[in-house]
Amino acid sequence: MGKGKQIVIMIFVVLAVSGASSIDQQQKWRKWMSPGASSSEANRIGASVIFPLYGNVYPNGFYFVQVFVGYPPRPYFLDPDTGSDLTWLQCDAPCVRCTKQVKTILWPIGTLKTSLADCHDSAMIWGFTHLYRPSNDLVVCKDPLCASLHSSDYRCDNPEQCDYEVEYADGGSSLGVLVNDLFSLNLTSGIRINPRLTLGCGYDQLPGISDHPLDGVLGLGKGKSSIVSQLRDQGVVKNVVGHCLSGQGGFLFFGEDVYDSSRITWTPMLRDYTKHYSAGNAELVFGGKSTGLKNLNVIFDSGSSYTYFNSQIYYALLSLIKKGLSGKLREATDDRTLPFCWKGKKPFKSTRDVKKYFKPLALRFPNGWKGKPQFEISPEAYLIISSKGNACLGILNGTDIGLNNFNMIGDISMQDKLLIYDNEKQAIGWTAANCDQPPRSNRVIL
Repeated sequence: MGKGKQIVIMIFVVLAVSGASSIDQQQKWRKWMSPGASSSEANRIGASVIFPLYGNVYPNGFYFVQVFVGYPPRPYFLDPDTGSDLTWLQCDAPCVRCTKQVKTILWPIGTLKTSLADCHDSAMIWGFTHLYRPSNDLVVCKDPLCASLHSSDYRCDNPEQCDYEVEYADGGSSLGVLVNDLFSLNLTSGIRINPRLTLGCGYDQLPGISDHPLDGVLGLGKGKSSIVSQLRDQGVVKNVVGHCLSGQGGFLFFGEDVYDSSRITWTPMLRDYTKHYSAGNAELVFGGKSTGLKNLNVIFDSGSSYTYFNSQIYYALLSLIKKGLSGKLREATDDRTLPFCWKGKKPFKSTRDVKKYFKPLALRFPNGWKGKPQFEISPEAYLIISSKGNACLGILNGTDIGLNNFNMIGDISMQDKLLIYDNEKQAIGWTAANCDQPPRSNRVIL
């Protein structure tokens, strides 16, 4: 943990050079905490926070959200991940290894472009993204949030700081220290608040195989360190996370006042899994008929672009799909976009063109609150059309990447659905939705 000790020194040097004393900084923070809003108005459980989402499953391969951090607030582009807890930013402390970032243009319809062509149509244009300049408000080792990120036998090399390291399924990782800083958030009640939240100052990052050129990760998991858990502890919003993904972006929200609970299909959340949103065991349905494949341990992970089934389920499903395509479509062995692609007589333009050749899937959960709820996965929610005009299977072999017995529902299969992770009621819910239309009022029925 020697690197951690060096980082503390660098953080204080940066702030000293700026000429801001800790007392002056605290006075600025107090002024910034509630512009135009009293603490009683800001701490109002029942409100929500809504963020636009940008990106898509293909060809970008990821979604991202814009979050404002620090004083004065600066924009950062983060990967919203329900499969991890800690939010971290690539940090100028200095950064030993930082992954590459790109020039990002946010267009009104929510698509991501990396070209300056037709800039007159863009809503916002940002230059090359900047590294986060950390605050000097370090999280001490004995802080409960620090303990939540470590095993029970963790020992502090330096009690004045909390070192962290997070690793992801794709092999990526982030190493750094925890700090507290201001987040600028707009509530659906119309109030802007600036809560002080804990995040990671990541000064050593290793990219994974699915590396995204972003500033960091927005941790939306179940743990104490997740942003929504921290907001719940401060009395701002209920501990509820939701997202609605589309081919052009979508939206993300914290809190529960943007949907009608009675219109949502609910199933209990498994309490045994503290690191994942799991809906328990499910049965795989293909073309409206049971496949006999049961007891699938299903987790939902917005940090994964594609859906993964364990090898047994994967190859059984692949066999069913191939059988249904026999004599209709030919396998496109020259297309390496994904492991399995199929071609028609002429290139396909969208998944609507191939829907008639593929059958819908569903995951049936026997322990739902009302009957046996099904999570429907239409052909559009498990196929992509490659740049060559072929239909490619967006369900992959999870055993190959070490998921063991887990079956992970990724972004591709959550498109055009409102997904809700209600940590208050310990339930996961979903319903079909138009994700290109974000909520515009305190209560929107989708």
